[in-house]
Amino acid sequence: MAAEVPPDALGRRVSCGTDYGTVRYVGSVSRTAGIWLGVEWDDPQRGKHDGSYEGTQYFKCRHPKGGSFIRPNKANFGVDFLTAVKDRYGLNEKQDAQYGTGGTLVFGSKTVEFVGMDSVAEQQRQVQLNKLVDISVRECAVSRAGQEEEIRRTCANMRHINLSKNLIASWDTVIAIASQVQNLETLNVSENKMRFPSISTFTSSAFSNLKILALNQTEITWTEVLLCAQGWPVLEELYLSSNNITVLERPDNVLQTLKLLDLSDNQLLDGNQLHLIAQLPRLEQLILRNTGISSIHFPDAGFGCKTKMFPSLKRLAINDNKISQWSSINELDKLPSLRALQCNNNPLMDTEKNPETLIQLIIAKISQLEVLNNCEILPAERRGAELDYRKIFGKDWLEAGGHWNPEKNKPSEEFLAAHPRYPTLCLKYGAPEEGELKGRQPLTLKNQLLTLTIKCPEKPEQKPVEKKLPESMTIQKVKGLLYRLFKIPGSELKLSYESSKLEGKEVELDNDLKPLQFYSIESGDCVLVRW
Repeated sequence: MAAEVPPDALGRRVSCGTDYGTVRYVGSVSRTAGIWLGVEWDDPQRGKHDGSYEGTQYFKCRHPKGGSFIRPNKANFGVDFLTAVKDRYGLNEKQDAQYGTGGTLVFGSKTVEFVGMDSVAEQQRQVQLNKLVDISVRECAVSRAGQEEEIRRTCANMRHINLSKNLIASWDTVIAIASQVQNLETLNVSENKMRFPSISTFTSSAFSNLKILALNQTEITWTEVLLCAQGWPVLEELYLSSNNITVLERPDNVLQTLKLLDLSDNQLLDGNQLHLIAQLPRLEQLILRNTGISSIHFPDAGFGCKTKMFPSLKRLAINDNKISQWSSINELDKLPSLRALQCNNNPLMDTEKNPETLIQLIIAKISQLEVLNNCEILPAERRGAELDYRKIFGKDWLEAGGHWNPEKNKPSEEFLAAHPRYPTLCLKYGAPEEGELKGRQPLTLKNQLLTLTIKCPEKPEQKPVEKKLPESMTIQKVKGLLYRLFKIPGSELKLSYESSKLEGKEVELDNDLKPLQFYSIESGDCVLVRW
């Protein structure tokens, strides 16, 4: 017997085993009997052709091998929301029968019927459904809302719903479900390839209390986001990863309550697209991982000044991008509220052979940063990074017109563009002394490596660690390394060393700006760490 095809099958989402697709054609195919469904598969490798068969184009696919024909009985068109909830949480009638809550019981050979037991079981199911607050029906083949108002009657206390990776084909279906959940706060409809409204429509009150919304991998565009956002009056977190969003528009009168925006894995045309969302007044966290941006620029603010863009932004993720110039890091110091930055896996990270130097340069360039790549920046580490930065570029500063006498101190525009924080660091720590200005040594293995044993006398349970360090490495860089190595709390480190040549004597490493070689440390010596 042929499976019945829903009257609205065209455009519906279906699953076939573990594969998902969209119905693009319903009808006959030449030289075959019966009805076929032409499906465009989410994974093109599941397909066989572009929607054509024996010279006839039945439907179109984005991928030349993304389509195929299947019989209707192979396609799962899904279930309504409540059926999925009852199946997932063991509250449907089939399970009642399985566990013996039907209307009859058998005692030996005698069957006893309990009148009204079905209604009692139904009441128990209703009570259990009404207790549900967090509901996850991920991968439960949900495709429609179901009977009108049924969700409101049975699941009155729902606040958090996970509807990801289902068979929802339209945003209207999401509205039909959400409009029956009075206090909905969190909604995840990721991995549903949906149709969204393309013109401004009646704004539903379905999302009047919604705080968190995930729309990852839904093929939504930024224009559609702004249209739908008219119905998200108190939204605080919006996740839009992997949606092929390339162009942004200014969100006028929408998303004004947003605190977190995730645009990761969308290939933005350029970094200037960010200026269009820079006036979101409450945005605290912006995730731009793998968005293809190669530069960041805030043109409204000059050297050493703060931008009016992103006034509340505290946490920024720009990892896995194409940023190659230090000028973009300089620009981040213009953000008035920035406290945490993730910037791993950018070409910029390859400009320094020593990762410790790289970290110190970023810390010195961004004045208010407290967390870098998920590691806390301790006060001593910041002080060391800024002192070292001031010393390393001191020679360049002098050559560019810098001077110890404030009246003669006139560094060039080019120097200030490359090192906008340098004047501030000179005010904070004083101009570098002539003896400090040795210029920047190339970070190569020409700097001899010392093999040192590191011990913590105050933590006897901590096993000694052997490290190879350049003899030109300053004491403050060694401290920065040890902070991360031993995860020591943010108190002041005290370093000393013991040598077989100085038996019974400890030498303090008391000047942060001096290199290891200054103290005549040799391979085989032991560095002692106290705090």
